[in-house]
Amino acid sequence: MVADPARVRDPNCKGTVENAIQHTQATALKGRRFETIEEQNAFLEHWEAKWAASRIHGAERRQVQAMFEEERTHLQPLPLTGMQYFTEVQRSVCDDRCVRIDHSSYAARPALIGAKVLVRIFERRIEIRDDLRTQALLRTHARVDRPSTVVLPMAERVFNPSRETRFILSQARSIGPQAARLCEMLFAIEGRVGQRKLWGVVNLARRYPHRFIDAACEAAMAQDVHSDRHVKALTERLVADALAALETDTPAPSVSPSTFTQQHALIRSADEYGDLFAHATTTQSLEGTQP
Repeated sequence: MVADPARVRDPNCKGTVENAIQHTQATALKGRRFETIEEQNAFLEHWEAKWAASRIHGAERRQVQAMFEEERTHLQPLPLTGMQYFTEVQRSVCDDRCVRIDHSSYAARPALIGAKVLVRIFERRIEIRDDLRTQALLRTHARVDRPSTVVLPMAERVFNPSRETRFILSQARSIGPQAARLCEMLFAIEGRVGQRKLWGVVNLARRYPHRFIDAACEAAMAQDVHSDRHVKALTERLVADALAALETDTPAPSVSPSTFTQQHALIRSADEYGDLFAHATTTQSLEGTQP
């Protein structure tokens, strides 16, 4: 069963409920005008107690007040807050025992690694539920606004390296010793949940030379800032400085005519070339005048 809220100001889709309003307007309020809302409410309260509650319902053939008394014990107070809307998505539990929602990580225990869970995203909270069959509530977290936030207690972090961890560390070692050292340090501090930062470091090799990334990792550790974003910023700065240094170097000397060899046994004089061109021109002219 799913609660389907009726549309506002559309009585045709909720006739049974709206019929009470129609009955009140056609019976109690028809032909009457009130100066204030308080006067109207007082009249309706008197009309409800003396006539509406004691009447016999047309469809049920029973007194309205008697039916209400049967239902009174089952009624509960209305909630203090209004209906809360949510978006429902399905996620797989990563090997760090978290699910990813809007670029942030939320603890999913007791769900197992690789299991499918149902996540309900409210405005201010996150609900992690069991599979589609049971939908049992597993965890509830306050929704974070800052991307890349990790909502995971230290006691639930996994520090033993997985297959993915070993692959990332091998990629870091191919970049350089400082990159490998930084990635090993990040994993030792944050566990598997820190693998996203490790990926951020090793993926820099797709765009930048290894020596700049390795130097940036060394500078980040010297500054005691263990962040993939900081390593990226340092790498971009090193690359920009290297390009600027190339642009400020002395340009290559231009080739001038004086650098060419002017005298050689294979190079004929200019007069000889002039005679050759004159002879060719005379020959073409004679050939053109022959009948």
